[in-house]
Amino acid sequence: MNQLVLVLAILLAAVIAESVSDRIGVASSILMTVFGCVLALIPAVPELRIAPDVILPLVLPPLLYAAARRTSWRQFAENWQVITLRAFALVVVTAVAVATVFHAWNPATPIAVGMVLGALIAPPDPVAAMAMAGKLGLPRRLIVPLGGEGLFNDVTAVVIYSVSVQAVVTGLFSPWDAVRDFVIAALVGGLVGLGFGWAGAKLTDLLSTVTCEVSLSLLLPFMAYATAEHLDGSGVLAVLVCALYLSDALTKTVDRSYRLVADHVWDVIEMLITGFAFALIGLELQVVLETAGQGWRQLLGVTTAVIVVVVGVRLVWLLVTWRLLLRFSRTYAETAPLSWQEVIVTWWAGMRGVATVALALAIPLTIESGADFPARSQILFIAFALVLFTLLVQGPTLPWLVRITGVHADTEQEHAYERDLWTRVVRAELDTLDEIAAREDLPDDLYRNIKNNLRRFAAQPATEAAAPDPEARKAAERVRQRRDTARAVRAEMTEAGRTVALAARREPGMPPEVVDSVIRRLDLGQG
Repeated sequence: MNQLVLVLAILLAAVIAESVSDRIGVASSILMTVFGCVLALIPAVPELRIAPDVILPLVLPPLLYAAARRTSWRQFAENWQVITLRAFALVVVTAVAVATVFHAWNPATPIAVGMVLGALIAPPDPVAAMAMAGKLGLPRRLIVPLGGEGLFNDVTAVVIYSVSVQAVVTGLFSPWDAVRDFVIAALVGGLVGLGFGWAGAKLTDLLSTVTCEVSLSLLLPFMAYATAEHLDGSGVLAVLVCALYLSDALTKTVDRSYRLVADHVWDVIEMLITGFAFALIGLELQVVLETAGQGWRQLLGVTTAVIVVVVGVRLVWLLVTWRLLLRFSRTYAETAPLSWQEVIVTWWAGMRGVATVALALAIPLTIESGADFPARSQILFIAFALVLFTLLVQGPTLPWLVRITGVHADTEQEHAYERDLWTRVVRAELDTLDEIAAREDLPDDLYRNIKNNLRRFAAQPATEAAAPDPEARKAAERVRQRRDTARAVRAEMTEAGRTVALAARREPGMPPEVVDSVIRRLDLGQG
């Protein structure tokens, strides 16, 4: 089996896993990780050679972009406190705790080596967590912070990782330089993301076909990531800002063809790349075991200690911040978990994934003096073990934990949101119909037909065009004119309803997924 066949086999498995996961209730990311582990243990399967420094640029941009385009600035603004505490503070606390334990276990290794390990295993993976949360029907007040945490925590982790690796390689470390690097990375990444978001929106308006528009959307996350990284900024933040800007800007400007095509294309891209990324995690089992050598059994003690610290710190942090914010923050109380059971579910959903493995594999082989990078094999083994624990232990048991804690989404509220928005949309369409009827003097029967078939209007087949009789051709022409008029009226009515739905996307508390669902149904239902 050559590498091309292996890649194609993984992509085929990703398609199958997506379908199987829906039937058996296990996330496709878990199935693909197991699949990768099985492949790694088969001698005939070759090692998949992908340079570590290209894994993140190839995998993270499309996955982050696909996840971010399903949310909005409003959701982050409403949950900024919890996202900040998890995506920034919790990552720092976890990295420091892991570094402390690792250094205590290996006193001969510099503390910066422990920070490298802590930084790369601190951030939960947004893809794994959101995939599980979506299938389990968790409340939105849990899903939104989970997604925000997963999207933004890579910014913090990558900066800590880069500073720590530099400290190990050069032997020099300055706290002020670390803070400066973090600020610069955030500013540059944010500005690059805004720039590509603005330019992408303007360029999309100038493109003439849906094919070109969708193709541009596929290129933008990679371009934003690469540009930000080249300028010493955060590529992760650049992709997120670009996606959030475009998710709002393009919804208002592009037509329904773009939205329908882009949604399906991005669903396919996300499914294939997610499957490939998690299979790659499993495939790296062979590399990790070879790197650790015969001494991997001696690493079980420190590995267990690190896993306990990572899982334990997250639990303590979530419980403490939940109580404090409920007591002192009125804003947080409106979107916070309602019980300790929901906090427990949030804790257990903190799974690690492809970013952890990619960062571990990207650790340099040597330092500036030419010596081997200290404890590199140990870091790889511990990181890989933690990822497998979170994906293969926490992942499969999360549905069981959700059931015994009784955590579930408030589906009635979700339906109420949608019913209310549809009522407003239909009211706007009917008002527009009345305005058109008064302005264009629509025939009464045509007016009643459109009004009575607001959602089910279907054009008659244009078979009358071939009618040989002149009177029949005139009758067919009248039918076509009425049909064209009805189509134009329906298009204007639908646009009025879409305007109302788009305005609702900026309203506090309105879930963007509900708005997007309504807009998609409007697009599909337009004459």
